[in-house]
Amino acid sequence: MKIAFVGKGGSGKTTLSSLFIRHLAAEGAPVVAVDADINQHLGAALGLDETEAAALPAMGEHLRLIKDHLRGANPRIASADTMIKTTPPGEGSRLLRVQEDNPVYDACARPVELDGGAVRLMVTGPFTDADLGVACYHSKTGAVELCLNHLVDGPGEYVVVDMTAGSDSFASGMFTRFDMTFLVAEPTRKGVSVYRQYKEYARDFGVALKVVGNKVQGPDDLDFLSAEAGDDLLVTVGHSDWVRAMEKGRPPRFAALEDSNRLALRTLREAADATYERRDWERYTRQMVQFHLKNALSWGNERTGADLAAQVDPGFVLGESVTAGA
Repeated sequence: MKIAFVGKGGSGKTTLSSLFIRHLAAEGAPVVAVDADINQHLGAALGLDETEAAALPAMGEHLRLIKDHLRGANPRIASADTMIKTTPPGEGSRLLRVQEDNPVYDACARPVELDGGAVRLMVTGPFTDADLGVACYHSKTGAVELCLNHLVDGPGEYVVVDMTAGSDSFASGMFTRFDMTFLVAEPTRKGVSVYRQYKEYARDFGVALKVVGNKVQGPDDLDFLSAEAGDDLLVTVGHSDWVRAMEKGRPPRFAALEDSNRLALRTLREAADATYERRDWERYTRQMVQFHLKNALSWGNERTGADLAAQVDPGFVLGESVTAGA
């Protein structure tokens, strides 16, 4: 299952995504965690110290390797130079799976040991001073989008992506790549404004969206979120001594997490798992192609000097029964 955590800056989405990742790992589920936020904090939230987090390989620095691997023997893609972030797979492409070893994971993923198991962690890499004025952050998240386009995952497998804050993720088609999107909202006007904006943008794309209320301190906060989010409000999370200790770098065993918050995490997993029966691989592939053609016309053809529409394999539908190319 592919799961995104979104929300305004400071809403607690990175903290909640890290708790959800820990919850999955504690239950023995295979997990690939991806930090796609402009502020790279997921590694620290999963317990890495500053040195370990800084040593994580940036996916953007291995973009050619990623493209070369995913291109495989697809005859519609002449070279890695003609692949862009939206390039869809086709006959002969190599696909990624959650539980496998491959050159992409070897170069870009690192194991992180958590209570009860380990997860693979991948990061886009931070937005640096060298990027200012010459690069858009979405050039870094393009590596994530390309991998998601070539990912085949099944039930009980999880890819959890900590997205960039606010509605910034709509600058690409990546927001359509998920089975479930959890929007973390504080009980404030600013908190729910991001929810309303996200819901409006995602309305025409069949995005499964649920609100997770965070920093809820009492009935007034709950009433506010219920009135603003309605049926989209899935669960709320309140104060956590465990989280406070984790933010100080001294997390206790995950089994010590408060029962109410453990129940909230279980609710998130159940909601994500329930989307499996509603998966529509044809729509997923169609949206992938639509965003690719849009990007090809707006900038991709000019930048690569190729007709990127020719990369689309009209008979190809991504799905769990598809086998990877040579």
